[in-house]
Amino acid sequence: MDIILKIVSIGLITCLATLIIRPLRSDFAIFIGIAGGMIIIFLIINYFTGILTTFKDIIGYTGLNSNLYTLLLKIIGIGYLIEFTAGICNETGNNSLGDKVLLGGKLVIMVMAMPIITNILTIIMGLLPK
Repeated sequence: MDIILKIVSIGLITCLATLIIRPLRSDFAIFIGIAGGMIIIFLIINYFTGILTTFKDIIGYTGLNSNLYTLLLKIIGIGYLIEFTAGICNETGNNSLGDKVLLGGKLVIMVMAMPIITNILTIIMGLLPK
């Protein structure tokens, strides 16, 4: 619960700081927003190790191909990076560019997800009676 209060506090302080600074120095307000986002990312980075450990445990329990889990983690990471980048684009007033970043990220995620979808369909087809 302590971490969420830190995240919310930094987010609100960053928003207020950018609102105050933007009329005076709009170029500097962008850097304040990026810095606030980076601070939040550094706060949550330790949680990723817990997620990776859990995925390793799941791989051990299920015996499924570990490449699928690696691919899943890459897809999740791409999703977060794309969302963060699009947010920065939107904050700088480049909404159209932010939309294109999101579209590109979604297409990359769809292509990367194809082996997972294929594997799931193979498992389902193996379960159906012939």
